[in-house]
Amino acid sequence: MKLQFLSALYEHHGPVASVYLDTSRDIDDPDRAIDLRWRSLREGLLAHGADPATVGAAGRAVGTDAPVSGPHGQAVFAAEGELLLAACLPEPPVDSTARYGVVPDALPLALQHAPDIPYTALVVHRTHTMDTGNAEDELEVERESGRWPMSRVAARRTPARRIPVDGWAKEAEQLLAEFADQVEARGTEVIVLAGDPWAANTLTREAPRHLHDRFVRLRDGHPRRPQPGRALLEAELRSLLAGKVPEHDRQRLDAFHAQRARRPEEVEGLAATVTALQRGQARALLVNRPARLPGRLWAGAEPTHLALSGTELTAFGVGYYWEEEPGAALIRAAYGTHAELLVVEREELALEDGLGVLLRYVDTDA
Repeated sequence: MKLQFLSALYEHHGPVASVYLDTSRDIDDPDRAIDLRWRSLREGLLAHGADPATVGAAGRAVGTDAPVSGPHGQAVFAAEGELLLAACLPEPPVDSTARYGVVPDALPLALQHAPDIPYTALVVHRTHTMDTGNAEDELEVERESGRWPMSRVAARRTPARRIPVDGWAKEAEQLLAEFADQVEARGTEVIVLAGDPWAANTLTREAPRHLHDRFVRLRDGHPRRPQPGRALLEAELRSLLAGKVPEHDRQRLDAFHAQRARRPEEVEGLAATVTALQRGQARALLVNRPARLPGRLWAGAEPTHLALSGTELTAFGVGYYWEEEPGAALIRAAYGTHAELLVVEREELALEDGLGVLLRYVDTDA
């Protein structure tokens, strides 16, 4: 998974307020609950040196995800009185937290993006309309594209359209052309079809061969309408994509297994991970989920300024450094060295210290 979505956080130099807040709407009086959580976090930020303008910028973003129903959360980042990023999270954080520090606390946000599977969902309902006194069949078409799981609460849905049944052949031809473009441009891996069986059959029958293995037909001919702000076919997608790894990440994991078999001491564990990121040698940072990272790290001004001790940074000629949370330091180093992030379920592949790296190259004299 590429980390460009974090760019707004690292274009700014200086202390950042990082807020993770449960903003779920599936409780009585959610606005009051959210306000109470934010008040507590606000006081904590101010007590730890955050300036009132920055806290105010974060506070104005809190709760702006109110149109999204059900359980979810928010990640908010602000600095020097300006909002850097506000993202709606598909899962509420276990605990609402706020931190003010030199390095943004971006790892929890990045973990919620994984596995980052590009998909399209299409639902076609058959409806009836009255035209000059006669009942006519129409098709109502809903389409949505996104990246799972973040698109559970931030999907791109096109406005629903109604077309005559006899216009479906032309509509299907246009949809197939758009699907082909999405596969080419966005790497769409799954196209989920639901609703009217005849309409779905027309699509799959006319689809070009290279799209055939992308289609998934749902058996339920009457899928539930999505709740406000939620993804089309959310429940079905959750079941369908559970445990799925994007093909790009699967290739990276295969390469990691090969490196691990030859040089396990260089690609697994906290020390190996830090060394690879220091050198800009990591093609991908691997993190187990749930993430339980050990200890703390020391960090300096540059993304590659990280080490297991301050003494080590001094030896590298770094004059100014501080003790840092490992997750914040590691994800900054990954972003700053153009490494990707691979989130690996712990039960699928347990890594030493919950960390690993896929190397860009291997030192020949090692």
